[in-house]
Amino acid sequence: MRKLVVSEFVSLDGVMEAPGGEDGYPHGAWTVPYWGDDLGVFKTAELEAADALLLGRVQYEGFAGAWPARSGDPFSDKMNSMRKYVVSSTLEDPAWENTEVLEGDPLEAVAALKAEEGDDILVAGSSTLAKALLRAGLVDELRLAVYPLTLGEGKRLFDDVGRADLELVESSVTSTGVNLLVYRRNPNPPTVDAHPFADE
Repeated sequence: MRKLVVSEFVSLDGVMEAPGGEDGYPHGAWTVPYWGDDLGVFKTAELEAADALLLGRVQYEGFAGAWPARSGDPFSDKMNSMRKYVVSSTLEDPAWENTEVLEGDPLEAVAALKAEEGDDILVAGSSTLAKALLRAGLVDELRLAVYPLTLGEGKRLFDDVGRADLELVESSVTSTGVNLLVYRRNPNPPTVDAHPFADE
C-alpha cells in the first residue's frame, strides 16, 4: 500500500494560489523572498521519498513547461525521470517523459494507484485535485509550508473539504520564518463528554 502525500505552500490565511508567480494572480511569487536552504532540504526529502507525481492538468502543464529544460542536479533529474500521473479529461498525448493520463473515475484510479506496491505518491499544488482527494479521505499525509504572510484573496486549500482530524507528526521553522508542518490522519481524535462552557 502506497502513501499519498499532498504537499502545499500556503499563506497564514490558507491561500495556495500562484506561489511561484503563475497565472496572473496579483500577489504571485509570494514564496520567493522566503526561500532558503532549509526549505530546500524539506522539499528534497519529500521528493526522494516518492516514486510518482500525481497532478491536475494545470499544475502538470506548468511543470511540463519548466522541468524538462533543467537537468544535471538530483532534484531536476528525479522530477524528469519519475512516473507522472495526471487527472484530466482534456489532456491528450502528454510530452513530458513517463507521463500517463489516468482513465475512468479519478478517485477510483487514485485508490488503485495507492493499492500498488511502491514509494509515496506526491501531489504538489493542483488545488482542485488536492481538495477532491482530501474530501474523499484518500490523503495519508499533508505537508504544509506555511508562510508568515496573509494574502487576503485567491484559491484556498481547505475550502469545501469538510472535516478531517489530523495529528502533527513533524514541525520545524526555517530561517525565514516558514513553518514546515507534517500532518497525518488521526485515528483517535480527542473527544469531550460535554461542551467545556456548558452549565454544570
